[in-house]
Amino acid sequence: MRHTPSPRCAVAGAVLLGLTGFAHQLPAQELTLHERPWTGSVIRPSGGPVIPIYDGWYENEDGTRTLCFGYYSVNSEEDFTIPLGPDNYIEPREYDGLQPDYFERIPERPFAYRRRYCAFSVNVPATFSGDDEVVWTLRRGRGEELSVPGRLGDWYILDEPTSPGMRNEAPILRFEPDGPEGQGRNGFFAGPVRAQVGVPLQLAVSVDHPADELWVGWAKHQGPADVTFSEQNTMTDAAKRASTAATFSVPGEYLIRVQTIDSIADLEFFCCWTNGYLRVVVE
Repeated sequence: MRHTPSPRCAVAGAVLLGLTGFAHQLPAQELTLHERPWTGSVIRPSGGPVIPIYDGWYENEDGTRTLCFGYYSVNSEEDFTIPLGPDNYIEPREYDGLQPDYFERIPERPFAYRRRYCAFSVNVPATFSGDDEVVWTLRRGRGEELSVPGRLGDWYILDEPTSPGMRNEAPILRFEPDGPEGQGRNGFFAGPVRAQVGVPLQLAVSVDHPADELWVGWAKHQGPADVTFSEQNTMTDAAKRASTAATFSVPGEYLIRVQTIDSIADLEFFCCWTNGYLRVVVE
């Protein structure tokens, strides 16, 4: 039997693993991030940390396994960058490199899905055992460090790319109507496409799914500077297409992440959505 961890369990598990537990406050002493009681009161407009979260794992047809990671920012008004490197890394280092370096604020209503679910995944071989782990570490501000381990275990098994219990399936996503397609959280890569600084780049996806309307979310995943989207949360039209325009202020290489699911509320049931990544070279 496959078990889907609830959002509360997934978040709580990541927080407990990442923060190493609670501690008693001492008078006249500033507490480190690891020692602070962790409640909703830590949400603030800006200046807070981002929490790496392990969302779970699933087995692929070839016997390999995929481990999914997301994140939760406690900032309601601030987006920020943590470049890949000593403050944003994955161990073992052979799995390092696909994690985001850009962390968005808490989503606003009506798209209040609280956190970023499975923003990226790590594929491990069939020999990866229950004693092995993949650890994502983030550090911001005063050198305070948060880490979350990804491990195999019955509690963390996810349905992918279909869920018989929910009678649902991940959409099929394409950046071009006749181009490569992807389905599920493993994600697929397209591009590179080219853009110019300050000139909006028109982006569009087509989605194949039985639902009449699907949510599509756009985000910068990696890159040297902010990306502005004309529409960051969109719904597919009658032709099951969704579009936005991305504007880049600094040249360089970027990775845009797009996620699609039939109902945004279903993100909290951990099924069934698709990740796509588009490489963009800005001149």
